[in-house]
Amino acid sequence: MRSRSLHLEVARIQSEINRLFELLGRLRAGEIPAGDGEWSPPVDVAESETELLVEIELPGVDPDQLTLTTESGQLVVRGMREASAARLEPGASVLHDERGAGRFERAIPLSVAVNPHKAEAVLERGVLAVRLPRVPNRRGAPVEIPVDVRPDTPDSGEGDQR
Repeated sequence: MRSRSLHLEVARIQSEINRLFELLGRLRAGEIPAGDGEWSPPVDVAESETELLVEIELPGVDPDQLTLTTESGQLVVRGMREASAARLEPGASVLHDERGAGRFERAIPLSVAVNPHKAEAVLERGVLAVRLPRVPNRRGAPVEIPVDVRPDTPDSGEGDQR
């Protein structure tokens, strides 16, 4: 079990490194103005015998600004949260702002095989809960491969002509 948790931690770190390199590339390409960077909401992942549960803290995020996909064995959550200043009346100023704002993307490695077609996502009280049903892991299970038997055909003799 320890090696599995180590594998998950390495996958999480690799995912975060990939996200940072992608962000750096977008920053250099001018796609993201300096100072308007992304933020990274905290994520919890739990598994049971029947499902994988991913919970992401997203207070203040409009559900219409969220997209969830599964890509390359990962749950990818993308979205945007407006900065506090955008919600203020004209002329008001923000005195203190610690919460992240702007675009975000989280790629969460899926540690087990899941059925994304039956996934459910609910945003409640600022927490997005994504339930992904597990599919039975059949790796290593014996699989019988049928053998197709074809009748012998007489040699046409084409190969013997010189």
